[in-house]
Amino acid sequence: MSLESEAGLPGDVLPGVLSESLHAELVAFRRDLHMHPELGNQEFRTTAAIKERLEQAGLKPRVLSTGTGLVCDIGLAEGERPSVPLLALRADIDALPIPDTKTDCSYRSTVPDRAHACGHDVHTTVVLGAGLVLADLHAKGLLPRPVRLLFQPAEEVLPGGALDALEDGALAGVGRILALHCDPRVEAGKVGLRHGPITSACDRLEIALDGPGGHTARPHLTTDLVTAAARVAVDVPALIARRVDTRAGLALTWGRIETGHAPNVIPQHAELSGTVRCLDLEAWRQAPDIVHAAIDEVATLHRAKSEITYVRGVPPVVNDRESTELLRRAMVARRGMKSVESTEQSLGGEDFSWYLERVPGAMARLGVRRPGERTVRDLHQGDFDADEHAITVGVELFTAVAFLDANGARG
Repeated sequence: MSLESEAGLPGDVLPGVLSESLHAELVAFRRDLHMHPELGNQEFRTTAAIKERLEQAGLKPRVLSTGTGLVCDIGLAEGERPSVPLLALRADIDALPIPDTKTDCSYRSTVPDRAHACGHDVHTTVVLGAGLVLADLHAKGLLPRPVRLLFQPAEEVLPGGALDALEDGALAGVGRILALHCDPRVEAGKVGLRHGPITSACDRLEIALDGPGGHTARPHLTTDLVTAAARVAVDVPALIARRVDTRAGLALTWGRIETGHAPNVIPQHAELSGTVRCLDLEAWRQAPDIVHAAIDEVATLHRAKSEITYVRGVPPVVNDRESTELLRRAMVARRGMKSVESTEQSLGGEDFSWYLERVPGAMARLGVRRPGERTVRDLHQGDFDADEHAITVGVELFTAVAFLDANGARG
């Protein structure tokens, strides 16, 4: 039977199936990462653990010049230039600055106010596992084309560690890049796929409002900054939503408002911070001007002076059609047609988008919800966890991709 079959191949037809012993090792590796989460650009322990395991497999990983994260080529001698473009598999390795609130978990975070609550420990383990399996196949002369592993730091730090990785040559010689992201809405054993935009643009917004304060008995003699901040919080999101096509999904959501210290004193300073998210790439490009204008209008109406810091984040992840189809064929080959489901575009941001500005690629949503579990442990929540069967699914998806993509390698 051809590897290109659309009927759905049993997993043992394609090389690269995960052994029980390696699965057990990878679960232990993931749990160790989960217990020792590190924030963006501080992932020294994580980087060292990945590097050590790759070197044990006879590989020669290179730590990125930022000091965390690494790249590792499989199927190329050190210094060798590839004769065909490489397939890259990317994982993000950083954690979040939130507490781990799981109470029934033996491998919960040991670091206060730090947690792998976005599944990056799973992403890292999947790419590591795929690399170990592919290295073994290469040693046996079975790997059809070289593959690059990319373990990227600081995905959670806008505008994303992907830009540092690109600056360090992470995509040099790469023709296609793929990634997975945990999705607690999708059952373990399945993946969600979508051609076109699968995430949204995400920027960060900081606003400082200033004006003469005074006594709450005489607000007419002051700039009432509490009211001004409240009107900015309520009116600006409504204004910007009406200044672009509603299908663009331009949305401003606040995460912090601070002002005042006493109930009878009108303050002189207020601060607001939040995120600007957008489904559409063109609207995202217009967003800074639209947001600035709306804030200025509302602040001026309330006689407040505004200082705006608009931090550009990441564009949407836009999945290439060919790469999405490659992921679909690989998943069907491993686990059949029912293992693939369509997924919607989310308002979450992902710096994987920066790679797709350079080369074609795609991101799949890896199911991590335990079968039968009714409560969805959402991302960026302290109780997030994953069904570890997803590790095997992710590894075997990526190893299948390495074989199916070989026929499409471009010289």
